[in-house]
Amino acid sequence: MAAQSWLHIPTDSHFSLSNIPFGIITTPDSQVPHPAVAIGTYALDLAVFTENNGFSGLPEFQAHLSVFSQETLNAFAALGQTVHRAVRRYLQSVLTEGSPHAALLQSNSGLRQKVLFPLGDIHNHLPMQIGDYTDFYAGKHHAVNVGTLFRDPKIALQPNYTHLPVGYHGRASSVVVTGTPLVRPSGQILDNPAADPKVPIFSPSRRLDIELELAAFVCKCNKLGAPVPITDAHEAIFGIVLMNDWSARDIQAWEYVPLGPFGSKNFQTTISPWVILADAMAPFMAKGLENESSLLPYLQEKKVDNMYDLELQVNLTSKQSNTKCKGAIQQTITKTTSRNLVWSFPQMLTHHTVTGCPMHVGDLLGSGTISGLDASERGSLLEQTSGGKVSMKLNGGEERKFLEDGDTITMTGWCGESGALVGFGDCTGTILPAVSL
Repeated sequence: MAAQSWLHIPTDSHFSLSNIPFGIITTPDSQVPHPAVAIGTYALDLAVFTENNGFSGLPEFQAHLSVFSQETLNAFAALGQTVHRAVRRYLQSVLTEGSPHAALLQSNSGLRQKVLFPLGDIHNHLPMQIGDYTDFYAGKHHAVNVGTLFRDPKIALQPNYTHLPVGYHGRASSVVVTGTPLVRPSGQILDNPAADPKVPIFSPSRRLDIELELAAFVCKCNKLGAPVPITDAHEAIFGIVLMNDWSARDIQAWEYVPLGPFGSKNFQTTISPWVILADAMAPFMAKGLENESSLLPYLQEKKVDNMYDLELQVNLTSKQSNTKCKGAIQQTITKTTSRNLVWSFPQMLTHHTVTGCPMHVGDLLGSGTISGLDASERGSLLEQTSGGKVSMKLNGGEERKFLEDGDTITMTGWCGESGALVGFGDCTGTILPAVSL
């Protein structure tokens, strides 16, 4: 039986005692961003908790208390997984009925009122200062589906795909926290792709899309010229978030040859606000997709169960359902699992550094779009609508090929059982009209 908290935690909460994810918040009492953890329907303010000797029961952490007065989690992340694990498990003890540290808050109503804020009363911020962001392409079914749309299905995957984690450098400055609206991007598109010669027009994107992804934050640096061995790479992962890598498919189609995506990907990437620590995900590992190639030794992991075992879901709320269809708030358009990845984050990190590339604390690694085999498991509209050739049916008679202004996308992900769920909360964004130029 799972441990029980003295604090009421709904059984369907993503933030059970089994989780304890870390984030950055502001509260009605403090408008300076600072660390917190999510527990049930509350955020536990780690800055106030620390100021009031909350970590008195964790002597080995006393030299590091200042990390919880920072405006990002970078300083905490840099302490390494051993410290992350100790702090998380200490906080679990503080929140567990009958534990050695439960009295710290359970019997101190004054302190409890100072450190626990309803989630609806706080504001979330980006959890990390992100220096660099790299997006990979580890969702094999997505890669096959997209490759089939634009090439002969026999060569849907390029020859390198099963030998190395394919990726590209994204734009860290446009990574935002959940709830940030998305202004529809504009750029060069082909009004008539079949025309010859091909002459672009300037237009708001007409093929605005989502990409359902996971992302991992790095917590260890490596020096320039010093690759991270696969045996050490798992220790460099701080934790994971959900990610929506919004994509302008029409801008992408015109610009990506020969160097790949640019403006079609750099306008916004949304992540969930709470970082699930590597320690919290350790019990929820599974085998990912089979890689038919024999990997070079530097990418070979000893663990067979090297993928996170998360259920993932995407909901779409249209402007019409927001304003006209009472009760029809959201419609699920995708359900899939993170087991549909062929490369793990440690493999991505090792390959990223094998040439000597230095990583820094707070660097973000995206998984690439996660899709399953069935149509209902596809993590992008590009796949669901066969490149815009067919429409996706929505409740109330609406149809979509790509996103319209006013649409809201909400991604969620979780693992574990009822009463002991480990999840992210929501990763959400609403489409605003393009800026006139």
